[in-house]
Amino acid sequence: MQRRYRTGYHDGLYGLCAGHVEEKETFTETIIREAKEEIGVDLKAKDLEIVHFMQGYALPNPRELRGRADVFILAKKWKGEPKNMEPHKCDDVRWFSLNSLPKNTIPFIKEALKNIKNNKIYSEFGF
Repeated sequence: MQRRYRTGYHDGLYGLCAGHVEEKETFTETIIREAKEEIGVDLKAKDLEIVHFMQGYALPNPRELRGRADVFILAKKWKGEPKNMEPHKCDDVRWFSLNSLPKNTIPFIKEALKNIKNNKIYSEFGF
């Protein structure tokens, strides 16, 4: 997990390696790019699996982030050791057990991880 820092969005809270889909980019291409940019690991499409989809809504978010569709992808394998590649946006990167997430985890991430642990493929959050 990564603790957000100076981003203006959930700073001080832990989230997952993530990002916005760029034009003409698939979810798979997005997570491969973001994993390299944010935590310095190389992923291959054949090692990825969609494990959860969450439709979300949150009033405190900037207007463009209020309605969300989040796809959670599990990397079964990767190359490299996860490390903080964006110290200007993140001040900690570390592993946590699904049974012992930090109290300062982004709420929708905490909910999604609970659903993943319980093999629930779809959820809604913040409505």
